[in-house]
Amino acid sequence: SRQFYSDYGIKEKNIIGRSHYEIFPEITAEVKAIHQRCLKGETVNNDEQEFPRLDGRVDWVRWEVLPWFDDNAEIGGIILFSEVITKRKLAEERIKTQLYRLKTLREIDQAIAASTDMHVVLNTLVEMLQTSLRVDAVDVLLLDHTTNNLVQVVDKGFLTKQGEKFSVRLGIGLPGRAALERKTIAIPDLREVSGDSIEPWILKDEKFLAYYCVPLFIKGDLKGVLEVFHRSPIQPDNEWLDFLEALAGQAAIAIDNAQVNEGMRSANMDLTLAYDATLEGWSRALDLRDKETEGHTLRVTELTLEFAKRMGISEEERIHIRRGALLHDIGKLGIPDDILLKPASLTEEEWVIMRKHPVYAFDLLAPISYLRPAMDIPYCHHEKWDGNGYPRGLKGDQIPLAARLFA
Repeated sequence: SRQFYSDYGIKEKNIIGRSHYEIFPEITAEVKAIHQRCLKGETVNNDEQEFPRLDGRVDWVRWEVLPWFDDNAEIGGIILFSEVITKRKLAEERIKTQLYRLKTLREIDQAIAASTDMHVVLNTLVEMLQTSLRVDAVDVLLLDHTTNNLVQVVDKGFLTKQGEKFSVRLGIGLPGRAALERKTIAIPDLREVSGDSIEPWILKDEKFLAYYCVPLFIKGDLKGVLEVFHRSPIQPDNEWLDFLEALAGQAAIAIDNAQVNEGMRSANMDLTLAYDATLEGWSRALDLRDKETEGHTLRVTELTLEFAKRMGISEEERIHIRRGALLHDIGKLGIPDDILLKPASLTEEEWVIMRKHPVYAFDLLAPISYLRPAMDIPYCHHEKWDGNGYPRGLKGDQIPLAARLFA
């Protein structure tokens, strides 16, 4: 048809009377075999097949070959029906790519949600980036606010160790420029760029040719940059670049989440240390008021913890045991000095008041949720196995284990 002649640059006058195989010498033995099958009466078709054009491009074609019968009902040749489906094929591939990219973004979301460890998340991220972008290497450089340097923290696909702990100042080199200017740097072929801004090992040792760098910002705050490398020039379309920037956005979120969680962990640790230092201060004050020897409470606390460890009690439970031991006599704050510090023996009425100090401890600690798990020792360390202790007369296993260990 006219379209066929136009697409393949063939003039009608040049093909009349010539063999099909003379016009298309590139026809394969496989295609010739199909022609022979049709000459024997068979119909052959294919829903999609690549077909090279004379200009070097490739079309996708759907075709059907069937025998042609002459007036005597004899097979006199073959008829080929074909339809160029390149646009449809490209649209299908585009949809598949978009679905794959959406799936990748979803998997990255799940990776971010599943871990608060920044290095675990970033390692997962660069692996997914390398695969989904179909590039040779990916790395992430984080901003060190102390030095204003971008420091490589994770990489994937490098052949050498040149990039490990690579560091560059803001504004210097390609990553430094991308970060400072807040814009993506796209270089399809590094050979066309001045070598001053490129680390020599990138070209010489790694043999990278294509380079893309996206700054990682979240809420206006620079977190670092994401670098993508390939060992041959690439000419990505706008959708590829949009996908790269979407992945960079995910990386920025992952870094921000991890840094926030790390900050919270650090703040929580500082707060816990401050609490424990406060408890130790209270215990020293109680020792002084009760005329105990210096360090008495710390010594019995260490003995109790060693005992608990040998009993196989978990580290988490031992934390509460330590706090309870430090505060074992906090209830004595409610005992008047003339009874607590009396040099002579106590009267029966005075003992009634003295035996209330575990109850006072309960009343002091119960409203403090942080110290509630540590209450067993201050409340129950004067109970006895035979039930003759105080304040509740608990017996045997009714007495909490921590209180029994301390006693």
